[in-house]
Amino acid sequence: MKEQKQEKKGLSGALKKFYGVGDCGFTLMSNIESYYFSFFLTNLAKFSLPMVTFITTTASAVDALLSWIYGAILNSIKPMKWGRYRSWLIAIPWLVPFLYAFQFVKIGDGMVSAVIIIIAAIASHVAWNFAYVANVSMISVAGKTPEERSQLSATRAAWANFSKVIFSYVGPGLAAVMAGIIGEVNQYGAAAFVLGCIMAVLYYAHFKMFDGYESVQPAENAGKKAAKDKTGGMDLIRALLQNPPLIALLIADLAKFMFNFVLMGVAAYYFTYIAGDEGMLSTYILVTNIFCVIGAYLSKTLSIKFTTRTTTIGVMAIQAVLLIISFLMYDNVMVVIVLMSIAMFGYGITYACTPALYGDTIVYSEWKTGKNAAGWISGLQNVPLKVSIMTRGIIISACLAMGNFSPDIDPAAASEELKRAISLGFMIIPAAALIIAVVALVFGFKLTKDKVDQYAQEIASRS
Repeated sequence: MKEQKQEKKGLSGALKKFYGVGDCGFTLMSNIESYYFSFFLTNLAKFSLPMVTFITTTASAVDALLSWIYGAILNSIKPMKWGRYRSWLIAIPWLVPFLYAFQFVKIGDGMVSAVIIIIAAIASHVAWNFAYVANVSMISVAGKTPEERSQLSATRAAWANFSKVIFSYVGPGLAAVMAGIIGEVNQYGAAAFVLGCIMAVLYYAHFKMFDGYESVQPAENAGKKAAKDKTGGMDLIRALLQNPPLIALLIADLAKFMFNFVLMGVAAYYFTYIAGDEGMLSTYILVTNIFCVIGAYLSKTLSIKFTTRTTTIGVMAIQAVLLIISFLMYDNVMVVIVLMSIAMFGYGITYACTPALYGDTIVYSEWKTGKNAAGWISGLQNVPLKVSIMTRGIIISACLAMGNFSPDIDPAAASEELKRAISLGFMIIPAAALIIAVVALVFGFKLTKDKVDQYAQEIASRS
């Protein structure tokens, strides 16, 4: 009879230092979409604005509608060979580069090309979402205490945001190299393939790091454990509806991601049509994301001093104020870069804090319902992520239409109407979302560290 391997206790040195390299690869890859997808559709593939809106909205809407299923599937099906969550870090990421590349390739004209891009976007996102959700779920599996979960969340955030610093050098340069090889129109497709391969390799590194942290039950001993971890439809519904802190956190997370993705998607337009210098985009990406990394690195210290909840609320409020000031001075490019850099410092903090807050809602859910819904709740992080991507496309297209945008406009002759419309999407809309997030967390997320510790002890006593 094969004996079950003893689960590891405490975080290894590798996890404390290098958990997040997979997220570094993931963010490095997805930044091609975040920074250049709309730009590719309007300025390289030369689709009309209505067609761009159709492509981005269709792909992101389907992605958002599917976003809740990944955690539900992981929590409900029979675990694979290496565990319920860890197995997905090796099973599927290798498909992503081949699917993702076609999201940035124009084949033919008109509707055929649009359909290919939409299918590629949906298929690549389905593939990488399983690995993404499994990766985040492992924070609650390996992190047994709030401190360990904060450690993993902070390290993950630092690596994920460090990838944006890397991208400021690698992304534009890699695309330029590919443009010389396969042509300007499809340069981002080739770049997406290369970065997708890097993501798959680095997720495999996570797979190795988590060896021993997730129990893999022999078939003859799995019954009791499987019954506890496996969840049915009503279990999943209860884990959401009987969890007010989770609902408030989902609202706040939507604002957090909207802030990030809208800023990333509009940045190319801001530096092209307002700053009048496309080359400054690389500098902006570099500077803002250095601040992001610093914020993520300091998040654990701030969370210990002020608690994770208080830190998240305070930082989001400051971000909203900075964005509003930026809008009032949108034509002063250097001031905007400085204020946006400070705001992105805040994003680094909130990016690191929110997975730890989800970990608290997982503990609360198990205490309240008696079922471990870690995969389901971790997977729900995908919902605000995907909805924010969907709204990003709508917001960008609406703001461009408001400013009477056309790809044929000479950037030097951009109207004030267009500049203000771009700035509205770049600053005011994300600020409004952050204000809503602050209200949701203040009144909806009441979990404290003492309460979470108490719930965890009661869960352990039941076992």
